[in-house]
Amino acid sequence: MSTTLYGIKNCDTIKKARKWLDNQSIDYQFHDFRVDGLEEQLLDSWLEQLGWEGLINKRGTTWRQLSDEQKAAMDNTLARAVILENPALIKRPVLINNEHIEVGFKEPTYQTIFAQ
Repeated sequence: MSTTLYGIKNCDTIKKARKWLDNQSIDYQFHDFRVDGLEEQLLDSWLEQLGWEGLINKRGTTWRQLSDEQKAAMDNTLARAVILENPALIKRPVLINNEHIEVGFKEPTYQTIFAQ
């Protein structure tokens, strides 16, 4: 079983997810976008599976800093370019557990994922 948690280490939601995984003794790798970067291929697969709406955090400061024109024109192609420049735009965390992708952290959802 392979589990990777993607995000930014100082994000509060990341801290909650990491604490939960640690408390459950779940072995995982942590990938920090700011330190480790973001591979274009990985982003492409996320956009293909989730669409930009499922991947972008519209509550964050990075989204609010985008121009109204960028927000109005947002699609997978524009999202790809903007996310590669600003990985903090991604809703966090992104959990990859085998082939399963989960965006965001909710304890009941994680319990279900790891109960399988």
